[in-house]
Amino acid sequence: MRFRRSLVLPVILAAAIAGIGPSPAAATGGGEAVEVTAPSLYPEGVAWDPTRQATLVGSVRFGTVAVVQRDRTVRTLVNDPAIVSVFGLTVDAARGRILVTYGDLGLGERSAPETVDRQSGLGIFDLRTGARIALVDLAVGEGGHAANDVAVDPRGNAYVTDTVGDALFRVDPRGRITAHVTGPEFASEGFGLNGVVWHPDGFVLTVLYSSGRLFKVDMDSGRIGTVKLERPLVGGDGLVLRHDGSLVSVTNDLGTPGLNAVRLLSSADHWRTSRERRITTRWPDGKPTTATATPFGTVVLTGHLDALLAGDTSVRTFALRRF
Repeated sequence: MRFRRSLVLPVILAAAIAGIGPSPAAATGGGEAVEVTAPSLYPEGVAWDPTRQATLVGSVRFGTVAVVQRDRTVRTLVNDPAIVSVFGLTVDAARGRILVTYGDLGLGERSAPETVDRQSGLGIFDLRTGARIALVDLAVGEGGHAANDVAVDPRGNAYVTDTVGDALFRVDPRGRITAHVTGPEFASEGFGLNGVVWHPDGFVLTVLYSSGRLFKVDMDSGRIGTVKLERPLVGGDGLVLRHDGSLVSVTNDLGTPGLNAVRLLSSADHWRTSRERRITTRWPDGKPTTATATPFGTVVLTGHLDALLAGDTSVRTFALRRF
C-alpha cells in the first residue's frame, strides 16, 4: 500500500514530522517526538495499525491495548479480565487480528500471588472490535514463565519469546503451538529472551536481554545460531526489521547495566554477522523499550516503566519518538 502525504498528516506524530524528510539523529538525541496523555498506562509494547492509520500500545499496569488518538490521548480497545499485563503486541492486518503477549511480573493491577511468573500466553483479538478470539497458554514446563514479545509472518504464524522460561514458541493461526525451541544458549540470569522478529528468509532473530547476544533461530530444526556483533546489545529489548533488511535494536538499563539507546544494524551474510551502522545514545525520553515500523519511519516507545518498577503509579504520559 502506498501512503500519500494526505493520509500521513492526520496521524499521531504528524505535527512533528510534516514536511520533514528522513534525517539521521545526532549521537545523543532522537528525532521528532510527542507526549501522549494516558494516566498510569505504562506501555511496554507498541504496534502500527494500518487499518486505522494509528498506533496501538499495551499496558503493563492495566493489561489492556489502547489506540493512540489524534488528540494525543488513548482509547481502550482490548480489555480482557483474564490478562494481568500486556507486554509485546503486533498487528496481523491480513487476518484482522491483534496478537499480544501477556503475563504477570507483579506490576499489574490484576496481579496475584498465584499468577506472578506463572501466567504466560499469547492473546489473539479482533482488530476492529477488540473482542477475544483466543488465549493460548504458553506456560509450558516447570519453573517460571512470562511471554514477552511477539512477531508474525505472512502465513499468520506467531513467534513468542518467554523471558523467564528461556524459550521461543511458534503458534499457528489456529492457536496451536507448532514449535518450542529452548537450549543452553538462551539461559540467563535475570531477564532472558526479549525482542523478536521474523525474517522473510524463513528464520527468527531474537535478543537475550541480560547478555545482549543476538540469535538466529530456525524454528523447524530448532537450530540456534549466534550472530556475531561488533558489541553486545546488553539490555536488548525491542527489535524491528525494516523494509531495507536492517534491524533496529532498542536497549535500556531497566534490569541490567545496558545503554538507553537505539541502534541500527545491518548484515551482508544473512545474519551470521552484523555491522552497527548507527546508534543514538542518552535517549531523550528516558528508558525506551521497543519500537514499531510506520509509514513515516521507525517510532520508539518510552513508557516510563522505571517509575512503575519503583512503585510510582502516578505518571500520566508516555513518549513516542521517531528514530
